[in-house]
Amino acid sequence: GFSYKAVIFEESGVLLPAPHRTATDWEARSCIPASTIQQAALSGGENSLSLQYSRGELTAVEFLQELGQQCFEIANARVPVHSFLWDLIRNEMIKQLPIMAEAAQCIRAEGLKTALLSHGLCLRDAERSLPLDQQHFDVMVESHQEGMPRPSPGIYKLCLEHLGVQPQESILLDSSSQNLKAAAQLGMKTVKVDDAEAALKELETHLGFPLRGFVPYTRSVIPGMEIPKDRLQKYLEDVLGAHSTAPLELRQFDHGESTRSYSVKFGGRLLVLKKEEEPPAGPSGLSVPREYRVLKALAEAGVPVPPVLALCEDRSILGTPFYLLEHCAGHIHRAVSLPAVPPCRRRAWYGAMAQILARIHSLELGDKLQDLGEHGNYIQQQVETWTEQYRAVETHVIPAMERLIQWLPLHFPESQKTTVVHGDFRMDHLVFHPDRPEVLAVLCWKFATLGDPMCDLANNCMSFFLPAHFGARRGLRKCDLGHLGIPTAEEYSQMYCGHMGVELPEDWNFYLAFAFFRLAVMLQGCHRGSLAGRPASGDSSPEDAEFVAELAWDFAVKEGFRVFEKLPPIKLLARHCSTWAG
Repeated sequence: GFSYKAVIFEESGVLLPAPHRTATDWEARSCIPASTIQQAALSGGENSLSLQYSRGELTAVEFLQELGQQCFEIANARVPVHSFLWDLIRNEMIKQLPIMAEAAQCIRAEGLKTALLSHGLCLRDAERSLPLDQQHFDVMVESHQEGMPRPSPGIYKLCLEHLGVQPQESILLDSSSQNLKAAAQLGMKTVKVDDAEAALKELETHLGFPLRGFVPYTRSVIPGMEIPKDRLQKYLEDVLGAHSTAPLELRQFDHGESTRSYSVKFGGRLLVLKKEEEPPAGPSGLSVPREYRVLKALAEAGVPVPPVLALCEDRSILGTPFYLLEHCAGHIHRAVSLPAVPPCRRRAWYGAMAQILARIHSLELGDKLQDLGEHGNYIQQQVETWTEQYRAVETHVIPAMERLIQWLPLHFPESQKTTVVHGDFRMDHLVFHPDRPEVLAVLCWKFATLGDPMCDLANNCMSFFLPAHFGARRGLRKCDLGHLGIPTAEEYSQMYCGHMGVELPEDWNFYLAFAFFRLAVMLQGCHRGSLAGRPASGDSSPEDAEFVAELAWDFAVKEGFRVFEKLPPIKLLARHCSTWAG
């Protein structure tokens, strides 16, 4: 029942097997007297080599030199301690590190923080040979640098301070009873790691979610969104013609649409299952069966989308229609600042995004894609749909929204091109190649239809105008884009226009006003849903919708001034003042 906020991993004995256990086996294989390494490292009490290193009194190189000398004096023979360290890292850690690293990923996927308590020896020496992605951890504390050997309470207090949590909100994993006792006295929950598998089962009990089967960009299934595994397993066996002795593993993608998306591990295959909500919340976009058919048509037209496998409209299986896709491995950039990409290469990633959007808008409308929607009146229909949705989720009066609802229908663009539009095109709906600026798949086609391509571009450009600290959708406003290596909104728009062979329309500010109006409706819907207690991938405050509505109105004002300045004086006097909407 208690909600923990952080898990702390001790490096020695948790991520790596306890050195003294490895030493026993290594000494036997190397014909070294038993307990030589342990005796050399621990003898001397407060002046032992281990404690001197932990306190920062010895460098890693000095520690190994002294350890080798002590071992020589004990065994009366040269002991290759570097060989022992290499054996520990290269051979033994392969048994324990992967499952602990996966557990750390699962923990962070649930929104908890993780920390690594390290001696620094294995991370800094042996050519940094510990294959540990430090991104698994929010905080790393090296005891020898801090001069606080465990079980000093100070090292745990420092770790908690860096994590920003109270002792009772944290769990420590360690193999040392002495260390665990010191942490427990501070009020921390502790788990003793004698056996890694048993320790993780105990940790799962405390946390309340599984620590195995991690898939990037997923979390454990949100309560209230579970699906029956037994019926799904039988369906997969029938449709895929394969049987699996391993239990089916199910996780939920942690962002995106009202359509529920799950990762499914079935035998040796990793699949994606997209399931329709019942009843749908908000503008429903494409139904699951229709989205399945659209994805097939897009794949045939050469658009990079995940391969679709099967559609099930039998509600007796999972309650609502669903379809299956192959999982597309790659990198999804959640942050538009692209922190995982070197600054000198980020412009190329934005270029790849602009190119794939232009490619979608350049598709020939064959028979299958014609079914996406009607030609013409796209923006009018969209404004009506999203206005109706706003009225359905309205909780209080937002003045900017009222002004926009009056203003938008009076300023529809006179010329609207019709192409395939994605409907929610943005950076985090693209799967990139891990190493190069190549889009492997475009995701989240729920709102796909035939419409004005400039609406897609405006939606794509919103991040340039949203602040970096905006919780609902972080952007790039007031960021030093030159320093970040990211194009400006104007430069990015020109990238797209260059691929399409067009220019930005003169009423571009209208498209931006409508894009932010639509986002404000979505955020208001999230807020209304959170008030009603509906499970969701993220909540929104009423202030979020108000802030975005004001941004939309800013662009409406800019468009109003543009129109105003173009009118000749005689028409300006003749036009009814109510059309200026502020």
